[in-house]
Amino acid sequence: MKALVMEDVKRAVVKDVPDPQIDSKGIVVKNMANGVCRSDWHMWVGDIDFVQPIIGHEFAGVVEEVGSEVKNFKKGDRVIVPFSGSDGTCPYCLKGDTHLCDSFLVPGVAYEGGYGEYVGVPNGDRNVVHIPESVSFKDAAAMGCRFMTSYHGVIDQAQVLPGERVVVYGCGGVGLSAIHIANSMGAEVIGVDINDNNLNLAKQMGAHHIINSINNDPVEAVQEITRGGADVSIDALGIAQTCLNGINSLKKGGRHLQIGVTTQKEAGYISLPIDDMVMAEKSFITTLGMPGHRFEPMLNMVGQGNLNPGQMVTDEISLSEVERVFNDMSDYKTNGTIVVTKFD
Repeated sequence: MKALVMEDVKRAVVKDVPDPQIDSKGIVVKNMANGVCRSDWHMWVGDIDFVQPIIGHEFAGVVEEVGSEVKNFKKGDRVIVPFSGSDGTCPYCLKGDTHLCDSFLVPGVAYEGGYGEYVGVPNGDRNVVHIPESVSFKDAAAMGCRFMTSYHGVIDQAQVLPGERVVVYGCGGVGLSAIHIANSMGAEVIGVDINDNNLNLAKQMGAHHIINSINNDPVEAVQEITRGGADVSIDALGIAQTCLNGINSLKKGGRHLQIGVTTQKEAGYISLPIDDMVMAEKSFITTLGMPGHRFEPMLNMVGQGNLNPGQMVTDEISLSEVERVFNDMSDYKTNGTIVVTKFD
């Protein structure tokens, strides 16, 4: 099969590689669409060590082969593979928090991932999800990481309510997802970015207000729009400035949701205004992936047209174009969600 193979930091090459092999519990998925995620970029630039030669964790396709012990899937089924996989044996899995599984069965990390024509998924009955005919492969790929993470973060973790004011810093794939989901919950949403194209997409995805933080002080602008501060702030980038701006945009009692992970510059650490957070009772909340049992309600909302992740997709590319997108990500030049749909 063809695959994009990581050879070194900032070097990935399209090659012919062996097809994946599975055990009795595995499923081989013929890949139809794979989202190009900033997490992949983090591996490409060396922020995160890559352990698999084929990365990628936002893919959907058709079941090509199933192991002898697989009960819930057959060849030809349309499926998505959530990035937060699990083995079902650890205490977190047994509690239902499968996204926090100690085994951390992430495609492209625990096994070869979505930048290939086929993917062998372990523990297939647990780690593959049916998608209805009403959900396209392109839409499904847009859900595999950033959308589901935002869904879990906005609805389950930050618990955004109708009528609340939500500000989202960073209008890339994660931020646009958060904007769209918060809007669907009835919130008044503000999108903040330095890229006017991203801000235009934010309006299309449901932002009621947009702020270009190059031309305006975003914290002051948010305070003015909300008349005292947002109920919820979301940092979709993981940059120190956007994290702090999010916290400083909150009113007393506000909740900050951290979705973005840091870059090499922050190296995992951001200094927070703890005294202000304590005195104003501002909460700091994090989110990672989504428990498996939460996929059904999200897919139902997509199937009913209440959520439209495909609206974020701005380009469909081939494997050979992925490095160009990574380079553009380095300069924050990408807009929306870019999906690989050509694997030959």
